[in-house]
Amino acid sequence: MTRAIKIFWKIFLIGFLVVVLFITLISFGLFGKMPSLAQLENPSITLATEVYGDDGTMLGKYYKEKGNRSFVQYKDISPHVVDALVATEDERFYDHSGIDGKSLARAIFFMGKEGGGSTITQQLALNMFDERADNKFARLIQKLKENIIAVKLERNFTKQEILALYLNTVSFSDNVYGIRNAARTFFSKEPDRLNVEEAAVLIGMLKATGTYNPRTNYKSSFERRNTVLDQMMRNDKINQEDGAKLKKEPIRLNYKKLNENNGIAPYFLDVIRDDVKKWCAEHKKQDGENYDIYEDGLHVYTTINPRMQLYAEEAVAKHLPVLQRVLAAQRSLKTDAVWKGHENVLESNMRNSDRWRNLKAEGLSDDEIRKSFKQKVHMKVFAWNNKREKDTIMSPLDSIKYHREMLQTAFMVTDPMSGQVKAWVGGIDFKNYKFDHANLKTKRQVGSSIKPFLYSLAVDEYGFTPETQCEAVQQYFPKVRGWVPAKPNPKVSGTRTMATGLAYSINEVAAYIIKQTTPERFAEFLHQINIPTKVPPYPSISLGSCELSLYEMMWGYSMFPTGGFSIKPIYITRIEDKNGNVLQRFDTDRKEVISQASAYTMARMMQGPVDYGTAAGLRGRLGVAEMGGKTGTTNDNSDAWFFGFTPQLLAGVWIGCDDRFIRLESGLGYGGAAARPIWEYFFTKAFADNSLGLDKQAKFVRPESLRNDQFYDMGNYIDHTPPPGAEGEDVGNGAADAYLGKPDTQNIPTESKEAMEEQKVLKEATNSRNQLPKDSILPDEQKKKKGFFRRLFGKKDD
Repeated sequence: MTRAIKIFWKIFLIGFLVVVLFITLISFGLFGKMPSLAQLENPSITLATEVYGDDGTMLGKYYKEKGNRSFVQYKDISPHVVDALVATEDERFYDHSGIDGKSLARAIFFMGKEGGGSTITQQLALNMFDERADNKFARLIQKLKENIIAVKLERNFTKQEILALYLNTVSFSDNVYGIRNAARTFFSKEPDRLNVEEAAVLIGMLKATGTYNPRTNYKSSFERRNTVLDQMMRNDKINQEDGAKLKKEPIRLNYKKLNENNGIAPYFLDVIRDDVKKWCAEHKKQDGENYDIYEDGLHVYTTINPRMQLYAEEAVAKHLPVLQRVLAAQRSLKTDAVWKGHENVLESNMRNSDRWRNLKAEGLSDDEIRKSFKQKVHMKVFAWNNKREKDTIMSPLDSIKYHREMLQTAFMVTDPMSGQVKAWVGGIDFKNYKFDHANLKTKRQVGSSIKPFLYSLAVDEYGFTPETQCEAVQQYFPKVRGWVPAKPNPKVSGTRTMATGLAYSINEVAAYIIKQTTPERFAEFLHQINIPTKVPPYPSISLGSCELSLYEMMWGYSMFPTGGFSIKPIYITRIEDKNGNVLQRFDTDRKEVISQASAYTMARMMQGPVDYGTAAGLRGRLGVAEMGGKTGTTNDNSDAWFFGFTPQLLAGVWIGCDDRFIRLESGLGYGGAAARPIWEYFFTKAFADNSLGLDKQAKFVRPESLRNDQFYDMGNYIDHTPPPGAEGEDVGNGAADAYLGKPDTQNIPTESKEAMEEQKVLKEATNSRNQLPKDSILPDEQKKKKGFFRRLFGKKDD
């Protein structure tokens, strides 16, 4: 051996050993921490938290930009997706062990001009890094790390497991991550339902998600899809004849991207977000870190029934536009007189706007900014039409007035026995009005809707019955030196039965009852029935001068259909981690607050308002055997309420403007006319839906101690002539119904309708898939694995 050859071999061996040592040092983490085998089996990939309804329908997600992923098992991915991926990205995927020498040599020789050398496994390894290295040396280190990780992946996982993880983590166009979200977003399908051309479109995006986005760059996406089809033909995944036909077909998208504004029950999802964030801050994972709503892929199961939610939103969309037209036609709004004396509200809204902050940052004075608010510009505003918005020319100041003059609403439906919330509407349009009016913290004056609580106290503790005679006159309270009601009503005098007082919401009767029970005892009683807000013991609380939330009122009203139990409204049943392990269950919180006999008496007495009183005829129109209800109207019609219940469902409605000085000035602002129609529309739809299992003939459970049927015929104890001065006197049921019943000429969609239709398609696809024999969709792969990939395949760890 010549000296030159010896030198060559020494250099070669030294170089080889240096490379081996270098790779070994990288593998041991000298140049940055390498993932362990356990981390490879259980990768810490950012996952979206998903929220589900009571029927398994996904309502929405919470995620950061790169966290919008939903994992899907390999067996639930269309074979066409797998074929397109392998044919396009890694033809020899099933033959190599993580590194394809032929592709690598080609990439080096042609300097990447004839295609890269990375295999699918190497690309998956790259996806495990938070970001791509910038400088050449760091990129070389990262490339070597990719190769080491790729070899480890191939040694420890099956090809199917690698493909599943890759497709679940890769990014598609429009910041969509994972094959399930891509299939849902671009084609409104589950990934196992994708056909050949759809699979080719999605796989084509992977080369450049912006360039090959079929929504924004149709031509480029079309050409890229055909390139993928060519690759599939070349690799015998489809035959030449079929491929030629498919290349002529246009791309047919069914694009629906779920976001916070168009999920099912958007106001409810916003409430859940806050609750789950709080839960995460109080609970830790096994590694000692707190759970993260945006990264840990939690599954939150709620009580919301998507069908009831849709009916609730439909009810709002049918009735609110009618009332809004009445409000907008009032002289005070048309002339801007309603804003006289309330200029401070406009000033506050201007100062809190982005426009004010931006102009202030540009150095404009306050006067200059105010002047700009009076200049007309093009803008989009909310409108009750089929698009729920309209283009217009309006000054920013007029825009503030326009949006503040919109009537708002809150509507909640619960199962009274379990307390489970079945529908939640927090406003008229979440995109434009984020403030939720249904939650525990949002409080308004409750008006006469509080009277059933006062009557319950009188029945349960003071021996009152429906036929008890009550003074229907103004009452004086020496302790506060005041009269209730504040003004005498000369048209109301004498006595009325308790049942009559409730049916027609006679304020003088309520004042008489609180004088007998005392304001102090009634305030205590409100706390006793679990109303969280501390109510001051003033005599006027008998008329609803206090402020409570819809949530609290629903909590209190639950005692009537449940036989005396106060049941807290709940809306989360359990929270699971990404692997389906239950982290916490949430149970019904119930407390007996009045006797069963008192609850039954109240439930039957509250049939008076819906048969004869302020919501007369409601029970007859619905055709139900038994129900109860109560209207509520506050000073100057600032708030309108209606609560009603059957033995199976309880629902409450509030109507009003955020600024209380903006209100309906006619009898249409009373609870029986403003709020009751929403309740009635919902129950009409719910009773017509046989899948909900509601029974019109259901009756309240009568306790054994009450045997006198005649006693509970409220018609015997109610004056059928409405007394003057009663709530809703000037409405006139017939006139109000005739007007409010006019069909709306606009086909106004609900906020959740589009998302509901999308989820229906996905659910039907899922149900159909689950009926297929497992052998027809699961590859014959015998290699056993543990950890994340085992769970990905739906198997338990060995």
